[in-house]
Amino acid sequence: MNRKIEEYALNAWPALQSFVYDGWLLRFANGYTKRSNSISPIYNENEQNTLDKIQYCEDVYSSVGLDTIFKITPFVTPGNIDNILNGLSYDVVDLSSVQILDLSELEEPRTNHVHVSYEMTNEWLHTLADMNELSKSNAGITQKLLSESFLRKGFFTLYYDTIPVACGIGVIEQNHVGLYDIVTDPKYRNRGYARELILHIGKWAKLNGASHSYLLVVKSNTPAVKLYERLGYQEIYSYWYRQKKRM
Repeated sequence: MNRKIEEYALNAWPALQSFVYDGWLLRFANGYTKRSNSISPIYNENEQNTLDKIQYCEDVYSSVGLDTIFKITPFVTPGNIDNILNGLSYDVVDLSSVQILDLSELEEPRTNHVHVSYEMTNEWLHTLADMNELSKSNAGITQKLLSESFLRKGFFTLYYDTIPVACGIGVIEQNHVGLYDIVTDPKYRNRGYARELILHIGKWAKLNGASHSYLLVVKSNTPAVKLYERLGYQEIYSYWYRQKKRM
């Protein structure tokens, strides 16, 4: 099941371009987000040439002006690639937690002040960009990444009166909904709006056939970690990135 969640996560947040090189998935999105600009070592045809493969990846990412980043999960092959990358001076960044929740345990939202659309609107994208302080370029990449996916998506905005105070995305595959880009306007944080937003996403997901929810959170993001803990999410595995700055 954990492998399946990793698969769902890769599908839910795609890349602008990807290809498989000898069992390793290379993803590119002009540098926006590590998950869309990193290498997932899914399987390995020949463990004897791992160093050559790493060098190949470094050459490819450098050629498009990007750092070389590997995503290290419990499922990587070869199993010792993290040690190999450490020996090659790759830094550990963004230690993260993958968490899951049975949606039957999620309470009902308290308000109806939410809007959901099945397609990304300019208004929603502007709200996200404003709250997340995205550049025009990164907002455009977000639009491209999520608009072309065939998975069922819900783009949510939570309002206080007529003011948007939180937004996020739910992406459904099979019977799981993934939570992405959950963000609250900095002026309205610590008021329970993110919690209310997630309750609405969960309710929508159940109405659309989902029975479980998953999310990915950087462990240093203490407020988010505490929120998900209060909602009942539990960690099923962790992952991190190994990054080497391009010369």
